[in-house]
Amino acid sequence: MDQRTTGENYANPKTCFFHVLFKAAALAFYILSALFVNSFVIVFVITVLLAALDFWVVKNVSGRILVGLRWWNEINEQGESVWKFECLDQESLARMNKKDSWLFWWTLYLAAVAWIFLGIFSLLRFQADYLLVIGVCLTLSIANIVGFTKCRKDAKKQIQAFASQTIATHVTSTIQSAFSVV
Repeated sequence: MDQRTTGENYANPKTCFFHVLFKAAALAFYILSALFVNSFVIVFVITVLLAALDFWVVKNVSGRILVGLRWWNEINEQGESVWKFECLDQESLARMNKKDSWLFWWTLYLAAVAWIFLGIFSLLRFQADYLLVIGVCLTLSIANIVGFTKCRKDAKKQIQAFASQTIATHVTSTIQSAFSVV
C-alpha cells in the first residue's frame, strides 16, 4: 500500500503552501472580519496588506519556482510602459512539476473569482465602502493574472521561435552536406 502523503506529490510543497497561504489569509480575514471587527480601517489595512504580500510572493517567488516564469513592468525613456518577461529554458520548463503548475494557475484564477463574488455580495448588501477593499485586492490579483498570462504566451513564442530556428538550421546543414558530397 502506498504510504505517501499528498505533500510529496508536489515538487515544492513549501512554495505551494505560501502561494496559497496569503490568498487564503486575505480572503478569510475579509470574510471573517464581518464577525469580529467593527472598524473598516482595520479591515482595509489588514486585508490589503495580506493581498499585497500575496502579490509579492506570487510575482517574485512562486511564479518563478512553480511555473518558471517571471514578469515585471518598466517605464522606458519615452515614458511608455514596457512589459518584460523571463522564462526558464525549454528543457527546464519541460521538467516543471505538473501539480505545482496546476496549483499555481488554478489558485491564481480562483482567488480573482472569489474577489469578484465578494464584490457582488458587497453590492447586494449596499456596502460600497468595502468595494474599495475588494477593488484593491482584485486589482492585485488581476495584475498577476495578466503578467503571468502574457509571460506564458511570450515563453511559448520563444519556444516556437527556438524550435523553428533549430529545424531551419538542421535542414540547412543537411542540404549543405548533401550538396557538398556531390
